Amino acid sequence: MGIKRIGKHLLEHHWRARRVFPRKVLTAIEQAIKTGEATHSGQVRFVVEGALDGKPLFKDQPARERALDIFSHLRIWDTAHNNGVLIYLLLADRRVEIIADRGIDSKVGAAGWEKICKAMETDFRFGHFESGVIKGIEAVSRELAAHFPKQGVGPNELPDAPVVI
Repeated sequence: MGIKRIGKHLLEHHWRARRVFPRKVLTAIEQAIKTGEATHSGQVRFVVEGALDGKPLFKDQPARERALDIFSHLRIWDTAHNNGVLIYLLLADRRVEIIADRGIDSKVGAAGWEKICKAMETDFRFGHFESGVIKGIEAVSRELAAHFPKQGVGPNELPDAPVVI
């Protein structure tokens, strides 16, 4: 566990997520998810966590492991076609992780998700958080539409609203 990382997480804390992602931006992200889900039968969730604290921080939990915990906690794996996708941003580390259920993950693969993550992280380096997230949602939606196109009117299995932790 690095003291530099602990310090960054303690200083960043959760207020920054609320400043970078105000209500207006969260509404735009929710609309991007709704628009994308109109083209496919998948389920997309976006979660931003300002900084780790408590046990995850002092265990030096990597962003990927934290994203897996959140994927499970939000039950994104519990969709009819195994095509739920979590886009997770750990703001203090400026790390994006995409966790996808086995139905879509087997089609896109780690390299496909990593390409989307890197593009988002590039936008974030320039302070373009809203556009970076929306571009990421659009890219994930294109993958879902290619492999799980919308067929009729299906239920919206998961909420579209972004989660700020």
